[in-house]
Formats: sequence, structure tokens, C-alpha cells
Amino acid sequence: MNSTGSDPLHYTDAVELARMLRGREVSAREVVRAHLDRIHAVDPLVNAVVTRCAERAMEEAAAADERLARGASPGPLHGLPVAVKDVHDTAGLRTTHGSPIFAEHVPGADALIVERMRAAGAIVVGKSNVPEFAAGSHTFNPVFGTTRNPYDTSRSAGGSSGGAAAALAAGLHPIADGSDMGGSLRNPASFCNVVGLRPTPGRVPAWPATLLWEPLGTPGPMGRTVADTALLLSVVAGPDPRTPTALESPGAPFAEVPETGPAGVRVALAPDFGGALPVEPEVAAVVTEAGRVMERLGAAVEEVRPDFSGAEEAFRTLRAWRFHLAFGELIDAHPGRVKEAVAANAAQGSALSGGQVGRAQVALAELYHRFRAFFDRFDVLLLPVSQLAPFDAGLEYPPEVAGVPMPDYLAWMASCYWVSATGCPAVSVPGGFTSGGLPVGVQLVGPHRGERALLGHAAAFEAATRHGRRRPPLD
Repeated sequence: MNSTGSDPLHYTDAVELARMLRGREVSAREVVRAHLDRIHAVDPLVNAVVTRCAERAMEEAAAADERLARGASPGPLHGLPVAVKDVHDTAGLRTTHGSPIFAEHVPGADALIVERMRAAGAIVVGKSNVPEFAAGSHTFNPVFGTTRNPYDTSRSAGGSSGGAAAALAAGLHPIADGSDMGGSLRNPASFCNVVGLRPTPGRVPAWPATLLWEPLGTPGPMGRTVADTALLLSVVAGPDPRTPTALESPGAPFAEVPETGPAGVRVALAPDFGGALPVEPEVAAVVTEAGRVMERLGAAVEEVRPDFSGAEEAFRTLRAWRFHLAFGELIDAHPGRVKEAVAANAAQGSALSGGQVGRAQVALAELYHRFRAFFDRFDVLLLPVSQLAPFDAGLEYPPEVAGVPMPDYLAWMASCYWVSATGCPAVSVPGGFTSGGLPVGVQLVGPHRGERALLGHAAAFEAATRHGRRRPPLD
């Protein structure tokens, strides 16, 4: 039923499913029903799709089939099911943010990313689980509980797009929307052996939004393959007048991933950020082997120590400032009902001076120019996504990494949020497995606005390794 002729519908690549749906080899009703059945059978093990709308989804699938039968031109996502991240508004469908305060909240309109997916023909089957207010890279909340890793259900699925990544890995839907400030698309992709792209800020505009000029957070796409992720990027990218920082380039060209191989590509390799961050040895070994793969494919690989100075202070300062603006009044109105980590970050933001915020903005500018020059020398930077493999799902966060104590729930994510501070696009691609069978992603970073070439490099690595084809032991 797909390009390999062996996978069931629920594990068929999105690009192939879309082709089959357009050609009427399979109906939208069949595809949606296959995924709803898969959710019913498997989701009790992983807890990824937390609010469901099966009846509405089947009605929309029937309507999609009827439109196609009448000769209507299908959208690029025609008939593809998706569970929307539970911080993205869905008209008429509960959006909780993982918070008891919003446990019964039903928005009246779709978020822009959802609006675009629906307009392209996607069919919403439910919502994917998140940490409370999408804070942190481990998905648990008091409304729905913990999302578990399909490769080992005692382990974390990552976050904050953890429900989305786990659902992709488990075959619950073929594509997924997410968002990323400090790694929320990349970290869960690494933990769940799927692909997550953090685009250049502005590539995928966000609405509704109050901080229109804030550069750290961005929506973005996920998939089980690079091509599937690019397909979704082609739909959700592109300008919107409500987002003043949105890039003018249309999204459609991203659907075609460049097929140029890595011969002659200049790869900078930093398995442990040049010693700047603690990284578990098995994770660093996977990144080192990824460099060897690229070298065998013809790339020129050089081990480097990239200069991320200023990233730590800038990211943490601006994140705290953002949390104060986003949640300060809510915390005051609902004392004791917002998780402590969020409340503590908001309090840090409240205490910031204008000078501190200003210095953080200057540090971002310096990082941008430093990496602009870096990418004059190199085409891609190869790094760990996460500094460790998926950890015990019963923990709030890992207490240490490679023997180094982690002071809070953010510290172990620095391998992602330092990259966020540069403004560069970054993609997590399945890179291998630990000796215990846990997934490890590798992070490919490219120059500002360089998503197209970056996806091509990721696709070449993916084709050479095929780590993403290893399915979790759920059946």
C-alpha cells in the first residue's frame, strides 16, 4: 500500500498516501478509519491523542470523498488525518494547553497553522498531548497524564510536541504540527525516531499571537520522513498579513526535496558541542557515526567547536520575559493552579530589568552574525539533538547528564535551545539507537532561511541510514 509495498495504511508515508488518495486508489474514509482504528488499538499504551473527534472526522472524510468524486481538485493534504498539538486552537474542538484552567476550553476559530492544514485537505482526528502550557521537553500534565515513548513505554516521548511525535512513531497519524522554542519539535522527534523541523522564525507564521516580534518560538512540521515533513512545510509556510515577521516566500516549493547528494558538502561536526555541553557517550557516538556516514557519501567533514557564547543567557532571559508576559496575569488569577516550573519562570521574567532584556537582544544579534559567518565556511552543522537518550517517564526531568547535575528542567535541553538562539533552521533526523534500543536523533543546522538545502542534506542522510524505518514494538 505504499512505496515499499509492505506497510499498512497507518504506516504508509504521507507523500505516498496523498498520491493514493488523489488517484482514488484508496478513499479518505478508508484512510481515516484505519488511523482511528490504530488510535483505538495502540494509544492506550502511549497516551498521545488525548481529545478525539472520530465521528466528525469520518463525516469530513466522506465529504472529501464526495468532492473528489465530483471532480474537485484535491489539496496537497487531501484526506490525510492529523491530531493537532493541544496548544494550537481548533474551532469547535477542545484545546486545553494541558492545564486544568483550560480543561473545557473550546475555541471559536482555528489557529493559522490548523487553518492552513484544513484548507489543504487534512482531516483533524483529535489533539496531541503536551506538557502544561508546552513548557519543557517531557510531555505530562494534570489533565491527561503522561505521554510514553512507543519504543519503550517506561521512557519519555520528549516534548513539548511529545504527543505528536509519539503518535507519528506509533502510526496514529502520518504528519503532525508542532511548535518549537527550546527544542519542542526536535527533542521529541529525536526521542521517538521521527523527523522534526524547526524552521527559520517567520517561515511558518503564528496566529493568534501577542508577541508579534518575538524571535524564539515558531510553529513547524513533523513527519516520519523528511519528504513527509517537507510536504507539511509546503502547506503551513508562507506569508500572512497578521504576522509582520512572516517571510514572503511561498511554501509550495518545499514539497520537492532537493535530490542533490552530499558530495562536496561542507559539514561541521560537533558531537559534544566541542566539549561545551555534557553529552551521554552513546549519544555522542551516534552523532560521530553520522559524520562518518556523511563522509562516506562524499561530504567534507571537519570537527569543530562552534561558538555559542551568549546563547544561554539570551535564551533564558527572553524565555522568562515571554513567560511573564504570557502567564503572569493567569498565575495571579489562579494561584496554585499553574505548575511550579512555569510560575517560577514567569517570576524570573517579572524581576528582569530593561537592561537585561536589552542585553539579551544584543546577544541574539551577535549570535546571528557569528553563525552567518560560520555558514560562509560550512553548509551544515551536525550536532546532537538531545544530550541524552529518552529518560524515565516518571521523572519531571533528568537529574543529570553524563554525570553532570542538571539544576532545572531546562538545562538538559541546551543542545536545542542554544541553536534556537541563533535563528537558524534545524532538523532532527533519526540517527540510530542506543545499545538498549532507544532512538537517538541527529541535529542538522543550516544557514538562516536555508530550509530547502537543509532538507536535502537530511534526506540524503535518511536514505543512507534508514533508521526511521525501524518501527516500535507495539504490535
